[in-house]
This record gives sequence, structure tokens and C-alpha cells, in this order.
Amino acid sequence: MSSSVSLNQYVEGRHKSYEYGRYGNPTVRVCEEKIAALERAEEGLVSSSGMNTATTLLLALVPQGGHIVTTTDCYRRTRQFIQTFMTDKMNVTATVLDPSDLEGLEKALKANDVTLYFSESPTNPYLRCIDVPTVSGLCREHGALCVVDGTFATPVNQKILELGADLVISSGTKYMAGHNDVLCGYIAGKKEVVDKVKAMQNILGGVMDPHAAYLLLRGMKTLELRIARQNENGMKLAKALEQHPKVSRVHYPGLPSHPDHQNAITQMKGFGGVVSFEVDGDLWKTAKVIDTVRLPYIAPSLGGVESLIEQPTVVSYWDQAPEIRAKIGIKDSLIRYACGIENFEDIWSDLKQALDQV
Repeated sequence: MSSSVSLNQYVEGRHKSYEYGRYGNPTVRVCEEKIAALERAEEGLVSSSGMNTATTLLLALVPQGGHIVTTTDCYRRTRQFIQTFMTDKMNVTATVLDPSDLEGLEKALKANDVTLYFSESPTNPYLRCIDVPTVSGLCREHGALCVVDGTFATPVNQKILELGADLVISSGTKYMAGHNDVLCGYIAGKKEVVDKVKAMQNILGGVMDPHAAYLLLRGMKTLELRIARQNENGMKLAKALEQHPKVSRVHYPGLPSHPDHQNAITQMKGFGGVVSFEVDGDLWKTAKVIDTVRLPYIAPSLGGVESLIEQPTVVSYWDQAPEIRAKIGIKDSLIRYACGIENFEDIWSDLKQALDQV
């Protein structure tokens, strides 16, 4: 600020500037504007991670004693925040539904004063796809916000706001940044709603630093090219896995065998690079597949230029008892493969040789 007068004008909203790093930064702002354009939104807001974005959003928009509707197949930490912190510390109640349970959603909206509906689409790790237009329409009828996590799709494959949702949230760490070297998250939607989350972020402080914003901008330059290759690799891998005798089931929304295939082909232009599948074997036979592949890194992320592979039981749920894992649908034989941009023949020949050894 050049003077006390300009500082007063800034506080009153008559002078545009950046008072303090936690409240805004020019590079960060360019990121937000580009994301808003990609998502067809009035406003965008970036933060230090996808999880920070989710928790800040929930704290900003769900009041004490509020009610949330969410879905069964969901990122573990998001569900954990809703069902522990918000329930225990804020007296928030939650209804958890199958992603396709529209009748259950309507009942929950009628029986409760629902503040917010929250689901991924596609979900993690089974890639369930909700019917966004119908879900958002039901929420709107009952005065609830519809928030959809589009991390696995990106705005290249799916325009969630145009389908009717109020807010789209994403872990920009994944496809948007695309190089497995930065943590970031974002929301986009109506300015009035995004501004409420921004006000909470100003308090909590989970902002993106300018260098991370620079890396996100770099990643977005090649987003469409990378997604095209990952869509192609994902579809080819899913089809190949369905034919392999050591694979009992493949979860990929681009396949007719997927329970939400119709939603996917209606709402998405491509189906992404993540393929989940079940090995015809137990925990340790599945772990052997993970340990035998040579091309992908064993890591819990996705969306980068390098392929990644994980066994959710080991990477994300090892601290949970088998009966708890079974209750939430995490099978010991499940593998999640996140395709990079490598040549498909290299991806498949490597994974096939690992499966052949089961």
C-alpha cells in the first residue's frame, strides 16, 4: 500500500490490491481465474491441498447441528472428517447412501433439514458415477447445496456445474497439476457460495503458496493432452483386464459392465485413467501382483504423467480390521491402477506379466 488513504480504500473495497499473502496473491489469483473458466464457474478458490479444500468447505457451509448426505464409496479422510469431527464436535448428523440410491436421497431430504449433499463422481476407488442432474435437482427442491468432487474426471471429461451442481471440488494435486510434484485443491461455483468458503480460508489459513500455483498453471497447459492419453490408456487397460483369467472383476465407468455406465456415458466425454480391479486371489496373492510390476510406482496418488499402482487394503486401510474393511467395501483383492501417459503396450505387458504369476 502506498499510503493510509489507499489502505482505507482497500478495506472499503474501493481499491484492488493484495494486502497479505493469506488473503491473496497475483499468481494464485490467475490459477483461480483459469479454473473458473475451465469449470464454467462464476468464481474459483484454490488451497493448499484437496483435503484442506474439503474440510474448509464443510466448516464454512455446514452449521452446528446441520445434516449432511454423503455416499458410501468415498475418499476415506473425507468420510472420516464428516463422521468423526463434524459429528462429535459440531453435532452434525449424516446420512450415508449408495451413490445410486435416489429414493434414499429423497427420503433423507424430506426427513432432515439437509444443509449439503457431498459426493465424488466418479468415486474412489470403485468409480461410481452419480446422476448429477437428478441429484442436484432434488437438492435444489429441498434447499440443500449439491457439492460434487470431480477429481477423477476433471473439467475436460465432465462439466459438473453445467450438469446442475452448486459447487465442484477437486484435488488439483492429481490430474490438474499432473506431475506428482505439488499439493493443491480447489472449488468452483457461484461467487456467493465460494466467497463464504474464502472467508473461512482466510481464518484457517490453508492457502496455496505462489510456487505451487505456478506449478499448477504449468500443469494446466498440458491438461487436455494428458487427459486424452490417460482416457485412452484407461479404456484399453479396462478392456484388457476384463479378458484376463486372473481378474475376477473390473471397475471402470467406460465399460458396459459398470453399474453406472449409463450415467457415465451421459455425463462424461471420457472416463479417466484410473482402473480398479479385483484379482482372483487373496490378500497376499494380490500383494504379489503389486510387488511384481516394474513400470508403475507404488503410491496412493493418481493423475500424474507416471503410472501409479496401489492395493487400498495395504496403502489406505491397513489400520482397519478386516471386518471393518469389509463393511465399507474395501476388498483385500482390490487393486487401483492410475494410468500415466506411457505407451499402453508398455503398461499392459508389464501388468500382464505380474498377473500371469498369480
